[in-house]
Amino acid sequence: MGGRRERIGIDAARRIALAAQGFAEPRPAGPVTARHVRRVLDRIALLQIDSVNVLVRSHYLPLFSRLGPYPHALLEQLAYARKRELFEYWAHEASLLPLAIQPLLRWRMEDARTGIGLYKDLTAFARERGDYLDRVRAEIGDRGALGASELTEAGPSRGAWWGWSDGKIALEYLFWAGEVTTATRRNFERVYDLPERVLPDAVLASPAPARDEAQRALLRLSLQAHGIASERCLRDYFRLGIDDGRARLAELVEAGEALPVEIRGLERPYYLDPSAKHPRRIEACALLSPFDSLVFERDRTQTLFGFRYRLELYTPAEKRQYGYYVLPFLLGDRIAARVDLKSDRATSRLLVHAAYGEPGEDTRAVVSALAAELLLMAQWLGLERVAVGERGDLAGALGRSVA
Repeated sequence: MGGRRERIGIDAARRIALAAQGFAEPRPAGPVTARHVRRVLDRIALLQIDSVNVLVRSHYLPLFSRLGPYPHALLEQLAYARKRELFEYWAHEASLLPLAIQPLLRWRMEDARTGIGLYKDLTAFARERGDYLDRVRAEIGDRGALGASELTEAGPSRGAWWGWSDGKIALEYLFWAGEVTTATRRNFERVYDLPERVLPDAVLASPAPARDEAQRALLRLSLQAHGIASERCLRDYFRLGIDDGRARLAELVEAGEALPVEIRGLERPYYLDPSAKHPRRIEACALLSPFDSLVFERDRTQTLFGFRYRLELYTPAEKRQYGYYVLPFLLGDRIAARVDLKSDRATSRLLVHAAYGEPGEDTRAVVSALAAELLLMAQWLGLERVAVGERGDLAGALGRSVA
């Protein structure tokens, strides 16, 4: 890792990161198809799943951000149809991933079986309730796909573990261990089945790479999705441990697959994807999910974009600075604003509770672009209009623009 490193300016680094995430290309001019979705996932590798539904489930948003309006059913089909192309597993939290990544995560499944990397309560449950796990596994084998509440011995929900029942805890352990997988979802609740009845035979027959080989492959995907990133960000994308992540990154550097670079004005070392694009200009316009892979790592978001972003979902209302479910607004190569959004399905309105601009941005240009994107989002969500509240320095002008 010695020798003189290439020095990259912060603006160039930001554009590299945006291009790696798919924001250097225009949205499709015509209808969005499965081919477009595949291209996005080839780039970013995963969609983080989250249960909050105040606007729309978060895993639908990154595709809208990059592709514009698309049929929700398109993602459902790729994720849960009989001939699926995606599967659910723990990657960067719970995620939807292309099937080709499944063999790369089998070492994590094996770790889970031995209690490595699991929540302590799950490990303890597995050790103490082995007979119960066997019965749950056998029942799914006999009866087919089941939700946790459909198990014969599901047990009552309780206070610990988000109110999980014994059946839910057992199924989540088996899910971590790769012994069951998500067949579908009902009202967002996982329905579990055996992998051999859900995943294609070709995937199951694919040999599992050695642990270090699989981790190198995951780190390559992370580097490709970042374009340029610190060691911490590269590890965080697939939640690799510190020791494993550092060792694999050193191996990629030695092989010339990750290039150590400096970003001017920053002390920490960064790593560049040798195949990364270096665009001179980015013309993006997108509302970003709080769980979008562009903004996974909040310190990186602040470093590259000068944008301090903290999700205030779990902050008491009186202590929130910007709102409950706040989305960054990307304009060009800058995060130019943030808006607190809610889908009011009863009145068919996209509610903008608050709208705040970022310092130094052209307010008129931001309002015009943001209004157009909000109207487009409302259309995509099947809502009839956009209603702007009074909070935030952009609220007045934005309300007039969407009226």
